[in-house]
Amino acid sequence: MEWVEDAVTFLTDFLVTGGPFFGIFIILLESIFPALPLGVFIALNMRAFGMVFGFLLSWMATCLGCLLSYAIFFHWVRFLLDRIVKKHGKNLRKIEKKIQTISFSNLVLVIALPFTPAFLINIACGISKMPLKKFLLAILLGKLSIVFFWGFVGTSLIESITDIQTIMIVVVLLVVAYFLSKWISRRVGIE
Repeated sequence: MEWVEDAVTFLTDFLVTGGPFFGIFIILLESIFPALPLGVFIALNMRAFGMVFGFLLSWMATCLGCLLSYAIFFHWVRFLLDRIVKKHGKNLRKIEKKIQTISFSNLVLVIALPFTPAFLINIACGISKMPLKKFLLAILLGKLSIVFFWGFVGTSLIESITDIQTIMIVVVLLVVAYFLSKWISRRVGIE
């Protein structure tokens, strides 16, 4: 598939020419339009800027995008939905309460899973009035495994599913993120 390699080379060169800000921009754009392929953008960033800088750039951008989405729903959309909830109520309040009271460790774990729709988590956390501190720390921890997964093996879903070494690393990162979140939860007092 020479045309695929040519397309990837073209996009990588385009990112290098645009610089790191363009790499950040495409991932922020994905936060607003979730149908865009985050895995492809992360893989391109890592190819264009190297494994370490591309990883850090992608991690920072995806965390920033999640925070932006959360803030929009927390500060603006939530007020519109509160009016609807007052009219149609109790069931929606129960769901909101469950989201708001999810443990920090479970939130990190849900965020860290590669196929969890991040935009839904951002929206649910923003609407449910989850504290910013809890959301931000969970995003910073959980997105590490996502960026690793999509960055190192995101170029092909088939390859990522069949590459046992990468799957094992992601599992280890999920376990580390879970126990680290438990430690931070006790240390900072988040639940």
